[in-house]
Amino acid sequence: MTRVAAIDCGTNSIRLLVADADPATGELVDLDRRMTIVRLGQDVDRTGRLAPEALERTFAACTEYAEVIKAHGAVHLRFVATSASRDAENRDEFVSGVRDILGVEPEVITGDQEAEFSFTGATKELAGQGGEYLVVDIGGGSTEFVVGGEGVSAARSVDIGCVRLTERHVRHDPPTLGEITAMRADIDAALDEAAQTVPLSGNRTLVGLAGSVTTVAAIALGLDAYDSTAIHHSRITAAQVGEIAGNLLISSHDERAAIPVMHPGRVDVIGAGAMILHSVMKRTGAREVVVSEHDILDGIASHPAPPHESPSPERRPALTAHRAACSQMLR
Repeated sequence: MTRVAAIDCGTNSIRLLVADADPATGELVDLDRRMTIVRLGQDVDRTGRLAPEALERTFAACTEYAEVIKAHGAVHLRFVATSASRDAENRDEFVSGVRDILGVEPEVITGDQEAEFSFTGATKELAGQGGEYLVVDIGGGSTEFVVGGEGVSAARSVDIGCVRLTERHVRHDPPTLGEITAMRADIDAALDEAAQTVPLSGNRTLVGLAGSVTTVAAIALGLDAYDSTAIHHSRITAAQVGEIAGNLLISSHDERAAIPVMHPGRVDVIGAGAMILHSVMKRTGAREVVVSEHDILDGIASHPAPPHESPSPERRPALTAHRAACSQMLR
């Protein structure tokens, strides 16, 4: 077994997995799995740039993760960044900051690469059951659609996500009917775009990934606290998803925050995320969604990078200067 670490940095959250990996099979044994809401994609849809405060939050999480990786003695580290950093004009600031903290070059992957990693992580445990899967990974800035059986046969990434839709359209709490209609129009257009590459109809198992989907599942299961074991491979019906999405969209911030399984970092964007999932299920005709806690992070860990080296001492001053510059911009 080889000890590996994988980091997935998305629009809303940054997540770490440290695991022992079997080089022959790619099987993973989790040692540490954690998530931090950093909202790296704050205002990217509007400004085209990563905000200084968003970079500072992300670098703080990277610093914490560096200590965890060191404590576990991982010999491989792969850092993958997705939608927000793809879209940002100043992504070089993000890349240099991550490199200084973690000693690796972050890979700003394409939507198609993101889709393939998500498919690998989500379906590995389901392999051998036969049939095809439609994997849907609802992120903060983008949503990936992947169809395949033993491997990927078609994939498409589209620019809808819970953060992007919320920042683009929602100005009231709860959102107005006009704001909900605007979000639905964006979702429908994105589904039309995805359907040009990925067949959205047909007899396939729908597998849903990421925080919006797992939160909806936790609500449907009536959990008193978030329980990844109970959520993983749960099956949530289209009727349940529709009811939950509707309730979230008419609830106030305080009402959503009071839901026991709701992460504070998802309170303001969960309505849009649930709406995307509901729209996908309507478009595909899926009667249920299989919810997976294993996703792009597991796919990244299954394809480790070369041996990891900690940041050298000469990199530390550069990191200090970079963070100081970010802090100065916030004053």
